[in-house]
Parts: sequence; structure tokens; C-alpha cells
Amino acid sequence: MKKIGILGGVGWASTVDYYRAIAEGASRHFAKRGHGSPLPIPPMTIESVTQAKTRALRGVAEDEASWAGFDAVFREALLTLEHAGCDFGIIASNTPHARLHAIRQGVTMPILSIFDATAEVTATTGASRALVLGTAVTMQATDYADRLTKEGITANDRLPETEIAEMQAMIDNEFYGGASETARTRLLAFCNKHAAPGAAILLACTELPLAFPDHLDDPVFEADGHLFINPSAAHVSAALKEALEG
Repeated sequence: MKKIGILGGVGWASTVDYYRAIAEGASRHFAKRGHGSPLPIPPMTIESVTQAKTRALRGVAEDEASWAGFDAVFREALLTLEHAGCDFGIIASNTPHARLHAIRQGVTMPILSIFDATAEVTATTGASRALVLGTAVTMQATDYADRLTKEGITANDRLPETEIAEMQAMIDNEFYGGASETARTRLLAFCNKHAAPGAAILLACTELPLAFPDHLDDPVFEADGHLFINPSAAHVSAALKEALEG
């Protein structure tokens, strides 16, 4: 098996869930093949950054220079994982992927893109439209829309800044450290307001799927009248495939 490097901490609850999902997914893989206990899991190293620090270092959209400090923190973390002997890396967060083109500079270890994994899974649903929900950085960027277009899927137009700010506040207040009691209700109200009929809704912040505890390991699921895509689960599936095939 290949060794997985997990860049986590953004936030910690989703990092825990990435580790759990990889371990349980590997266990299921080997159990189906008749492997005895203890069931193997891929070797992993976690490098956890501090979200309070990285949030303060966020730059301004379309101003590359303003992101230098943010990029450097994640680049250093990836290099730490590379030096630890990891065969490939995953970032257990959507937001830094918008900066992956800069973060990975100087890193030779392969990094699995959450955009690729999610777009490929979304294409299997037959949906022609998608609503991308996430942090302000994710919703202001076009990375998901650009990648989905290659699969023949049209992503939502950029929502007004007031709506993006509402989603960011929801993530900060209802999802940090796990989903609150009101998290699912507030999230569904946002979906009902903005999702077009038949659209696939991308829960493109690794905390958002925590509102659906029965579907944490499902890349695609239906709930409350909506079709949801869980990028975290899609990303984990891609990591398992890479690690176990190795």
C-alpha cells in the first residue's frame, strides 16, 4: 500500500472524519477479500495546520500576491509530508484547493485534487446543473465550475456577496467542530432558496456533510428532496483507490 499524507486542521472535525473514512474504507476492502483481523489500513501521516492562522492569511480574489502567506503555510505542510515519506498527499479541506496551483509549487509528491474526484462523481448522476456551496473562497472562485464544465455540467453563477457571506457565517457558527443542532435546518433552507430543480448540490466545505451523519461515506446521496454530492467522500474514495492499488 502507498503511504498517504493528510494535510488537515482546516478544520479539525473534517480531518478526523477523513482519517476515519480512509481507515474504515480500507478495512471494508480487505474484509471483502477474506483478510483476517487486524484488517490493514494504509500508512498515514497527518500534518495539521492552525485554522485561526490560515484564516487570517487569506488573500483577496484576483490578487495573487495577497495570498503569498497563505500559500506558504500549506506548501510547508505538504513538504513536511513529502519528507515524511508519503507517496501522495490529500488536503482535507476544499478551500486550499482554490490555491493548489500555487501551493504545490516546489512539491514533487503528487496531490490528489478534490475538484477532479468530485467532478467525476457528479458526472455519474446525470445532473446537468450544480450548486456549489462552501466557504467564501470556494464560492468566489471558479475552480469547481471550470472542472464541472469538462463533464458537461453547468455550475451556479456566482451568488451575491451577501449570500456568500451568509454561507461562510453558517460554516463558522454551525459547523466548526461538528454540526450543531440547527446546522441541517439552516443548510436546507439555503438549498431550498438557491438550488434549481434537479441540480446536484455540492457540499464543497468538508464540514457541511457533517449535517448528514448517515451519509458521511456516500459520494452521492439523496436527502430532504435534494441530490447531494459529498466531495469529501469522493476525495477519500480517490485516495483509497490510489493507496490500495499501490
